[in-house]
Amino acid sequence: MANHGQKVKMGMVGGGPGAFIGAVHRMAAILDHKIELVCGAFSSDAEKSKQCGSELGLDESRVYESYGQMFEMESKLPAQKRMKFVSIVTPNHLHFPIAKMAMEYGFEVVCDKPLAFNMKEANDLEKISKQTGRSFCVTYNYTGYPMVKQAREMIRIGKIGKIRRVVVEYLQGWLATDLEASGQKQASWRTDPSRAGVAGCIGDIGSHAENIITYITGLEISEICADLTKFVQDRKLDDDGNILLRFQNGAKGVMLASQISVGEENDLVIKVYGEKGSVYWKQTEPNTLIVKWLNDATEIFRTSGNSVLASAAHNTRLPVGHPEGFIEAFANLYRNFASTIHARSQGFEPEPQNLDFPGLADGIRGMAFIEAVIKSSNQNSQWVHLSEKR
Repeated sequence: MANHGQKVKMGMVGGGPGAFIGAVHRMAAILDHKIELVCGAFSSDAEKSKQCGSELGLDESRVYESYGQMFEMESKLPAQKRMKFVSIVTPNHLHFPIAKMAMEYGFEVVCDKPLAFNMKEANDLEKISKQTGRSFCVTYNYTGYPMVKQAREMIRIGKIGKIRRVVVEYLQGWLATDLEASGQKQASWRTDPSRAGVAGCIGDIGSHAENIITYITGLEISEICADLTKFVQDRKLDDDGNILLRFQNGAKGVMLASQISVGEENDLVIKVYGEKGSVYWKQTEPNTLIVKWLNDATEIFRTSGNSVLASAAHNTRLPVGHPEGFIEAFANLYRNFASTIHARSQGFEPEPQNLDFPGLADGIRGMAFIEAVIKSSNQNSQWVHLSEKR
């Protein structure tokens, strides 16, 4: 991104005291020295927002009491000073109103997943984006890992042949007890239908599992058969799910998503089986991609190795043997998004490699998946066509 020292200016909504993901977004955004955090409305509590802004070293005049105030005041600043895009790191029910207002004020948007509270909001955001011409990124961060991109490219060029079967697991154990009853912030909103939406585990981590399947394979899910459970007594949203998948090319799949699997940390695993080979990637060992062949020896691809493809190399920062992980994957999305909006602001077409970030189409597909899973489970695990939810 040839910006001659000018960083793309970012604002943030959410991510104040007690939040987890906001700090991750901030670290990731500044990692490549292409983005500068200049303002924020970090909490609905004005004092907490000020506290966060002070800790981040921001000009106190640009730490706002509300996102509405932030958009209004920032839009009045000279172009070279005002924020260029906003990062939305709030609970799900606030994604739509914040993103809508941001685009209407002329700002680009990075939004945490899932895209919105429901399908209608997701579709409305697409309409607003088209009307305003604003760019939009949805932070399905696992697509940022180099070896995920290696797997995607190998499949795209036909290395493993036609895909027959996909297995994805995303297992956690942190909600195995009634943690929300203790007032723990992250558990409280994720298990609250008024803030999380219709889904708990499926919205929180199942949405990541759906996205990484489609990103790596290039296939879209056509039908699902879901069995969701609320294992923790009095919990209002699902905390465990088992889902059968059918794909448009005739392939079949299985998805397991759980937040009550005791002892599991952040165990996202994907296996893709083709006619000639298979790929295996595990989030807790992200620098390694295992490829098995029908008639040849198993291959192990490593980040920064001699055999990585261009898309993997572009999203790798460190020499071979140095682990890259969660923050770097997030950073790849921010870097590519910032490069894209900078190029467009200068009247240039973005480089193809910088367009590699999840957008509104991914977010809308994710919402369709969530609602279809809920519908299937509520109908005693009947098969549901995803097209019914678009």
